[in-house]
Amino acid sequence: MHFQCFTILSLAALSVALPASLKTRQAGVFQATTFNDISIAGGQAGNAEAEATAALSGLDLNDLANVSQADLDFLNEVNQVANDAEKEAFNPAVEAATGAAADAAQNGKIKNKVLKLMATVIKLQAQEAQGQDVAAKLAEETTKLNNNIATDEANAGQESTAVPFEGAISA
Repeated sequence: MHFQCFTILSLAALSVALPASLKTRQAGVFQATTFNDISIAGGQAGNAEAEATAALSGLDLNDLANVSQADLDFLNEVNQVANDAEKEAFNPAVEAATGAAADAAQNGKIKNKVLKLMATVIKLQAQEAQGQDVAAKLAEETTKLNNNIATDEANAGQESTAVPFEGAISA
């Protein structure tokens, strides 16, 4: 009986003394959503970086070592669903449109790419902070992100069309 009490008290003490970083990594901050709800493609071009950052807010970007696996999975799903939207919705919309409508669809596609790549870069930064060797992939994806941000900024003020796409992003 004394051994059981001692064991229970010891386990309770250990769980209280567990480092905060281990507790933080266990719970994700993102909630399940859809592509249409997280999309930043509509509106105007020029502010995609800030819009993508807002869409992915919730993570403590100053403490990427403690991003949960659930949040890493969420960021990966954002990339995958946005990539599917690019291929299956944005590319056909750009090809089917002409003139200003084609430009607006292309601007939406670029904003979608910024969201997709921002999710990927944050995921890779977190993985790197957690000790994974992802430096080459992070450099590659950061270059792509910066190029798309520059394209979005160059088109600032132009119309940007959101293209609906059915895609679930789980948390």
